[in-house]
Amino acid sequence: MEIRLVMKTARSVSLELDDGGIYKTKEVYRILVNGDEVKTTDTVITSLYGLKPDTDYEIGVEDAHGTRQGEIAFRTDYEFVTLDVHKFGAKGDGVSDDTTFIQAAIMACPPESRVLIPAGTYKITSLFLKSGISVELAKGAELLADTDRSHYAILPGLIESYDETGDYNLGTWEGNPLPMFAGIISGIDVSDVNLYGEGSINGAANHENWWKNEKVMVGAFRPRMLSLNRCRNIRVQGLYFHDSPAWVIHPYFSDELLFCNLIVENPAKSPNTDGLDPESCRDVTICGVRFSLGDDCIAVKSGKIYMGRRYKTPSSNIHVYQCLMEHGHGAVTVGSEMAGGVNNLIVEKCRFYHTDRGLRIKTRRGRGKDAILDNIIFRDLMMEQVMTPFTANAFYFCDPDGRTEFVQSREPYPVDDGTPSMKRFCFENITAKDCHVAASYFDGLPEQKIEQITMRNVSVSFAGQAKCDVPIMSNGVEACCKKGLYARNVKKLVLDNVSIEGCEGEEIELHNVDEVER
Repeated sequence: MEIRLVMKTARSVSLELDDGGIYKTKEVYRILVNGDEVKTTDTVITSLYGLKPDTDYEIGVEDAHGTRQGEIAFRTDYEFVTLDVHKFGAKGDGVSDDTTFIQAAIMACPPESRVLIPAGTYKITSLFLKSGISVELAKGAELLADTDRSHYAILPGLIESYDETGDYNLGTWEGNPLPMFAGIISGIDVSDVNLYGEGSINGAANHENWWKNEKVMVGAFRPRMLSLNRCRNIRVQGLYFHDSPAWVIHPYFSDELLFCNLIVENPAKSPNTDGLDPESCRDVTICGVRFSLGDDCIAVKSGKIYMGRRYKTPSSNIHVYQCLMEHGHGAVTVGSEMAGGVNNLIVEKCRFYHTDRGLRIKTRRGRGKDAILDNIIFRDLMMEQVMTPFTANAFYFCDPDGRTEFVQSREPYPVDDGTPSMKRFCFENITAKDCHVAASYFDGLPEQKIEQITMRNVSVSFAGQAKCDVPIMSNGVEACCKKGLYARNVKKLVLDNVSIEGCEGEEIELHNVDEVER
């Protein structure tokens, strides 16, 4: 076994126990801290809490028979002081509004120090983070969000500069600069923050409040649970997020981010409740996270056409590993808001279970010439009961004009400033079993074909009682069942040791594919 340090603070640590397992370890292990057993674990990414600041630790890992599998030594970070929110007036009784008291502790916290939220239920509206501090939600602590939108601050979409030569963007909704309610936790232009612990954040959303008439803007668009706008070096560890008003975690124009060992859950029928959506972000790591949602688990974005042209900021260098994606629309989605482009996305050593799609690429005409998708890599994955494991859709029928002839026509249009590009995609060492709809469905633009799709060591098999559905959301695509590999408008398709078992009809169906390498 190889043990790697993923994250440490003054009070916690996350480790990767690499025994060859994917999300789950191959067996249950005992974790010892300085020789004393503190827990058992069966997940590859595991975390420990309750450590002391500025202290040396040795972590040992043993199997059920007491055989040492590995160890790692480290020193926790320095901590100056701890500010307990109870000393600032917070009650944690689930009834009183504790927003002001917790915010006071955050604002008073000096650098290299901790705001501690002990066990209890703390009713809040919006909290705003501050640079250089740690915020810990202890075991048994719950932040319970108020559901009265009149109590929430509004973040405007665009504020024009005094000299009318620039603007300041705060609010955003589905790729456009629009007013939104402040997040339950918001970070705006902050850096070097740890948000961690064994506690939970409860958005308290349901179909009687935030999810009612979900397409209508009432005062402003729905808040995220954790909203990070132009932040740097933010680390989020261990927390349980659930019942979000909209997207759960939304990093926006932010860099150097780590999301580790989280649980992110929303009901199966909850609108726009994506799990984690990095938008125009760079250097993002997502590891050991369990998603179970009513929308996309992870959706990598970079805005619609105004934001793409105005800021030209792609999402890049995003690494997703050792995660579990359950019951979402897409396990990992790119788009459809991707006008700034997405590049260097690696997804590896993850399990996808019962999602509609595994990889889900969504784009359309009008996203713009900066909407370039390149170097998208999926490898070492296990999928089970995924409807369609691999999809790329250049005709996604989003937005008010999504079903128009301009977006949906399969005839070639002139390549212009509104034409998006899909370049290199690689899928290797992937097993997908008990699938339903299609092994893959790649549908590029005729005027701007997908440059290259490589599939290597990929095995797809279908469920015995497979369900029929549409493989992608696009006009003219009919529901199907046990369809093989479908590709249209692709320059080069590389198939190396690809097996499809149990499909009905052609195993491989190609249209307007220039080159096939087997």
